[in-house]
Amino acid sequence: MSVLASAGRQDVFAELSRFRTAFYGCLSARADAFFELTDALLCADGPTRTPVELSLLAEHQRGYGSLYGALNHGRLNTEALRDLLISLPMPRFEGRIVLTVDVSPWLRSDAACSPERLFCHVHGRSREAAQIIPGWPYSIVAALSADRTSWTQVLDAVRLGPVDDAAAVTAGQLRATVERLITAGQWQHGDQDVLVVMDAGYDVMRLAWVLRDLPVELVGRLRSDRVLRRPAPSLKEYAQSYPQGGRPPRHGKEFSLARPASWPEPSVVTVNDTPRYGKAKARAWDRLHPKLQQRSAWIDHDGELPVIEGTLIRLNVDHLPGDREAPPVWLWSSATGATPDDVDFVWSCYLRRFDLEHTFRLFKQSLGWTRPRVRDPQAADRWTWLVIAAHTQLRLAAPLTTDRRKPWEKTTRPGETLTPTRVRRGFRHIRPHLACPARAPKPSRPGPGRPPGSKNRHPTTRYDVGKTLKRPATLTERDQRC
Repeated sequence: MSVLASAGRQDVFAELSRFRTAFYGCLSARADAFFELTDALLCADGPTRTPVELSLLAEHQRGYGSLYGALNHGRLNTEALRDLLISLPMPRFEGRIVLTVDVSPWLRSDAACSPERLFCHVHGRSREAAQIIPGWPYSIVAALSADRTSWTQVLDAVRLGPVDDAAAVTAGQLRATVERLITAGQWQHGDQDVLVVMDAGYDVMRLAWVLRDLPVELVGRLRSDRVLRRPAPSLKEYAQSYPQGGRPPRHGKEFSLARPASWPEPSVVTVNDTPRYGKAKARAWDRLHPKLQQRSAWIDHDGELPVIEGTLIRLNVDHLPGDREAPPVWLWSSATGATPDDVDFVWSCYLRRFDLEHTFRLFKQSLGWTRPRVRDPQAADRWTWLVIAAHTQLRLAAPLTTDRRKPWEKTTRPGETLTPTRVRRGFRHIRPHLACPARAPKPSRPGPGRPPGSKNRHPTTRYDVGKTLKRPATLTERDQRC
């Protein structure tokens, strides 16, 4: 090994050891048990089926009771952990930070005694196979990398509660994340705006208005039945069209995504050849906006409703991977005056959004994120942050791990980063060289427990599922509540 390669490995070891020490500093009550549980999760040989099995590993020196004690009664400083995750080296697209946000549910259909459950939409292989199942939905924010990979850098996680407005929680989550990026020096004045990509489940135009004071550009997918408006005509154009006079309109003509006859000539047209999708053709229209109504999300808005202009992009590709048919994708960006390079950058970043789906799959299938049958949602929050901390350590350890592939698995090409599952296989071999601040366990014996033959005289409370706070549908209903 060369001197430069050896120095690089030492820097990676030091960075990973610093993260482990700082992560231990974020723990207060039951810190040692919590830290050992994280190491056991990282060193397990296969998928985590249940947390109690992790107590059988050599890395977990305590009894299985301490495991559930840490989940149920441990204390974790989530604000300090968020700052720690933000301080790590950030992946960038041509020097620009690209974030994504999405919701993934922790399904708890049979947990009638667990509070704060919501009805979660679970996608199936077809629209008819979609289901609504009770669970705890978590909003995840992650940073994306430019390459097509299964790695993302998870930065934040928030559980949505029965009284929460999903759009308001997302706006607060993105605001806090961007402010942390600025405080940590990841974004500085003069840099390009942070790009945030999201799917069609978000009201990207409302989020763009709420976050308009931050250096961010929001990009979201639109449904194919949306109707937008063109820019309002200038006073000169209005005077020529309506010589009789009148009040100038605030909105231009309709732009229906489902009616090509309503589309004017695009301001930008780009054509690119891609290895996975064939020819990709993008057409963009500048300064398109929705015509807002004072209802639903805007019912509490004071004053005149805003005009939120952005760039509308229609992306067409020849085929999806596997020669599947590819319907057109409509994207809306909060930035105006986009150039051809800007349009290509936006839709290429949106395609990288699907890397977060691989992270969700790793969390659930390998790291056992949704496996514990905990009753308390706060215990679920602690386990979620434990899984995020374990995933971050795997990402930092990727350059240190050797490929321990199984005979039937594909060989990793030289220069390619190992997948998270293969990095996890080798983490046990690099753990002895890393900092381990957890203290050795003290000898103890279990408590007496419930006396034999006694019955539980305090039955557990059962909770309903769903939202407990309903947004007013009309102005009259809003005024009556006030």
